[in-house]
Amino acid sequence: MTPDSPTPAPSRLRALLPDLAPWHASADFRRLWIAGVITNFGSFLTFVALPVQMKDLTGSAAAVGAIGAAELIPLIVFGLYGGALADAMDKRKLILWTEVGQALLCAVLLGNALLPTPMIWPLYLVAALSAALVAVQRPALDSLTPRIVAHEHLPAAAALNSLRWQVGGVAGPALAGVVVAWAGVGWAYAADLVSFLASVCLAVGLAASPAAHEAAKPSLRSIAEGARYAWSRKELLGTYVVDIAAMLFAFPLAVLPFLADDLDAEWSLGLMYAALPAGSLLVSLTSGWSSRIHRHGLMVVLAAGCWGATVAIAGVMDNVWLVLLFLTLGGCCDMVSGIFRSAMWNQTIPDELRGRLAGIELLSYSVGPQLGQVRAGGVAALAGVRASVWSGGLACVGAVGLLALCLPKLMTYDVRTNAHARKLRESRASVAGGGPRPGEGEADATNGTAALGEGTPAGG
Repeated sequence: MTPDSPTPAPSRLRALLPDLAPWHASADFRRLWIAGVITNFGSFLTFVALPVQMKDLTGSAAAVGAIGAAELIPLIVFGLYGGALADAMDKRKLILWTEVGQALLCAVLLGNALLPTPMIWPLYLVAALSAALVAVQRPALDSLTPRIVAHEHLPAAAALNSLRWQVGGVAGPALAGVVVAWAGVGWAYAADLVSFLASVCLAVGLAASPAAHEAAKPSLRSIAEGARYAWSRKELLGTYVVDIAAMLFAFPLAVLPFLADDLDAEWSLGLMYAALPAGSLLVSLTSGWSSRIHRHGLMVVLAAGCWGATVAIAGVMDNVWLVLLFLTLGGCCDMVSGIFRSAMWNQTIPDELRGRLAGIELLSYSVGPQLGQVRAGGVAALAGVRASVWSGGLACVGAVGLLALCLPKLMTYDVRTNAHARKLRESRASVAGGGPRPGEGEADATNGTAALGEGTPAGG
């Protein structure tokens, strides 16, 4: 084949498909990925069942939106502290015990659903406690990935991790709509309980991941250190605020049960919940191109703006199939933004700060949706469901555009030339050449070969 010959179609197709290098290279990555698929499938069942149950018990859009308010404070408090814990403790233990806690909360929801007259307050309580457990666990999960995946494979790992969320996100809500309608919310909660128990069994097999020897103990001072680092990195700060703005103004999930009623298409509720992750899944399945993009900040901004536009259009559509189409396109845009946010975080943040920065990241991609649910429910109660959706989408486009003007370092970020990315690449290359590994050193003296990912993990 000459240099000018066109690339064969099979080669072009392979270039679009997800890069499976992290899956092949890391057994722990495979365990986490499979556990994530199982758990997320069940969690999305509850994700649909909880607001539907609240709607049935109260008939209030504001009450459904208040679920986000119940989750907000635990996310803020435990997200920051969870990041400090992830830097100072064995990440495997944090992941394992928070999964056990989530299983117990599913059991509470199931028991409440089986009562002759289910109570409202346990729904808010479980939502708050579950948010606290997520806030503790997610920094450990996010900061574990750069340890078990090679530096050059981190963008591919981000796409694969997103893919696992979308698999459950598409199948879970679609099935939940059928399960809740025909069998009741109790069956959705029961399936979620089983999924967490399966995830616990997989988490037991993870290798120990002790704190780096220079890690600070959990404290307000260590949390402040992570916050100062984030503030000094304006390109990172930009990814946080852009995502918060996008979710605050254009996150419509709290009003989807009412939107389905407004369209006289109650049958479409499960499909509406599945549309956003379905769009994300389409991007993840064709994410091979993302490894060839270097202007990550620019892609974050463009994708966030397009997310707002698609939500705004969905809010004015009268045809349910067009609503589903634009919600799906919104999911595509959100996934593109997520891939490049994750790549920027994982390829530039040093290991000893990774947990605390992951806690801040958790706030950026969790607090926004929770506030967005409150905003969507409140505006729907005051101005109607449609106005809540389309006005939020337009506000998102305007806010992202303004932030782009105010954040030049985000817009010009290039992974090939960024000083922090170069430093981390050199550090990982030194590790590959025989230098000390992150988390090794003093911590290894008490953990033996388990700290190296070999042998039997502690507690396994």
